[in-house]
Amino acid sequence: MTIQQYLDLIHKQVKLGNATEHTFRGYLSQLIETISPETLVTNEPKRQKCGAPDYILTQKGIPIGYIEAKDIGDKDLAGEKANKEQFDRYKKALQNIIFTDYLNFNFYWGGGAKTEFYLVL
Repeated sequence: MTIQQYLDLIHKQVKLGNATEHTFRGYLSQLIETISPETLVTNEPKRQKCGAPDYILTQKGIPIGYIEAKDIGDKDLAGEKANKEQFDRYKKALQNIIFTDYLNFNFYWGGGAKTEFYLVL
């Protein structure tokens, strides 16, 4: 799957007006596994001590990162209000975590360094 195909699928679902956060999970898994074939994406993995991130990314059976997904357009993707407690807990416990609404991605690694990137419909 290309990034454009991913965006096209999301756009189609958004236009219908009945999508939820879970609607897009398979698309993101497929995109990541296409871009990085050595990475296995598990949707709804077992709980971690810190909670239950939506995805775990593994390579050769070793966890390399986690993803917490929110609805498209989530107003607190920076984790400053409604998502603060959850995001702070995950950032503290998990070395590599991405918070996303499927179009905006906030990547935290090593206890707090942050990179943001965006995909535009």
